[in-house]
Amino acid sequence: MKLCCAMDSCNASMYLEGKQFVVLFCFCGCSCMQCSFARFMSGSGFDTWILELRGAGLSSLNAESRKDEQQIVSDLLENVINVSERMENVLDEGFKFLGLQDRLSKRVGDFKQRLEVFPRYNWDFDNYLEEDIPSAMEYVRTQTKPEDGKLLAIGHSMGGMLLYAMLSRCGLKGMDSGLASVTTIASTLEYSSSGTLLKYLLPMAKPAQALNVSALPIDTMLEMAHPLICRPPYALSWLTTNISAPQMMDPEVIEKLVLNSLCPVPAKLLYQLATSVDKGGLRDRTSSFYYKDHISTTNVPILALAGDWDIVCPPDAVYETVKLIPEHLATYKVFGSPGGPHYGHQDMISGRTARSEIYPLIIQFLQRHDQS
Repeated sequence: MKLCCAMDSCNASMYLEGKQFVVLFCFCGCSCMQCSFARFMSGSGFDTWILELRGAGLSSLNAESRKDEQQIVSDLLENVINVSERMENVLDEGFKFLGLQDRLSKRVGDFKQRLEVFPRYNWDFDNYLEEDIPSAMEYVRTQTKPEDGKLLAIGHSMGGMLLYAMLSRCGLKGMDSGLASVTTIASTLEYSSSGTLLKYLLPMAKPAQALNVSALPIDTMLEMAHPLICRPPYALSWLTTNISAPQMMDPEVIEKLVLNSLCPVPAKLLYQLATSVDKGGLRDRTSSFYYKDHISTTNVPILALAGDWDIVCPPDAVYETVKLIPEHLATYKVFGSPGGPHYGHQDMISGRTARSEIYPLIIQFLQRHDQS
C-alpha cells in the first residue's frame, strides 16, 4: 500500500479561511492516470492524498519464490509468443513492420523478471476493505489533523465499491465511518441487472483457479496487445471503446493507461469481484454478507456519478446501488448528452471535458458537505 500527497501553495488559501479540506482518493490500479485530477483538487485548495492499494503503482511486495506457479505463467506467455510467430508467418510484409514479435518478446522478458513476486498476490477485496483502507485513513488523519477527524473520500470503479462496502459495514454496526462525504465515480455493488462488460471478463477467475496461479497478468496482456490497439492496422482498436468514448481521450493518454496504469490482478480478488455480477451483488469472502443489503444504513452524504457510454459500469448499474441509499443523502448524476460529449469508464476522470464538466461538480459537493 502506498499513499501519495498532492499539494501545492494554493492549499494555503483554505487554511487561511479556517477550513481544511482533506481528500482521500481511492482508485483501481496505480495512480498515474488520476494525477491530473488530484493536482486539480490540490490546486483548488484541497489537501489531497492518493491511495495506491497493495500491488499497484508505487506499492511494493516482498518476493517469495514458488517455482511451479512461475513456470505455469511463464509457459502461458511463451505460448503467446509462439502464436504470434505463426501469425507473422501467414500475414503479409505490410503487417510485419509492426515488429509484433519483438515487442511481445520484450514484454514477456520484462514480465518474467516480475514472476518472483507473483506468489505474494494472495489478497482479496476484503483485505483492501479491512486492512488497507483503515490504515490509509488513520495515517492521513494523523498527518493532517482535521478538526472533526473526518475525511472526504473519492473512489473510481473498484475504489467506489470499496467506499460503498465500508459504509455498508459501518452502518450495520452503528460505527462512525470517519468520512464526511463520499463521491463514487462509475461504481456499484451489483451489476446483475445491467449489460456490463464485466459479465464477460470476470469469469476469467475460473481459468485462473484451474491453472492454480495467484494472479492474472492483465497488465502484461494489454502491453502485448498495445501495438494492435494504437498502431496501424489497428486490429484491436475496438478495445479502447471499453474504457473511453470515441474522441474523449487523447491517444497518448490511452497509451499511458495501457502501458503504465494497470497491474496484475490477484485471483482471490477476481473470485470475490465475480460475485458482483450475480443476483444480490458483491459478497464478502465467506459469501454470507451482501454489501448491497446494508448500504441503506449509512448516514454519510454520497455523490454517485455515471457515464452515459460506460459499458463497464453503465448508469443502470450505478443506479442499482444509488436507489438503496437514503434519498436525502444521495445525489445521482449521469454525464453525457445525445449530441455529445459522451463519457466512458475512464473518461469520468481522464476525458477531455472532465476538468470543465465533472471536477467542478465534485468540488461543489465536497465543499457543501465538509464538516470540519
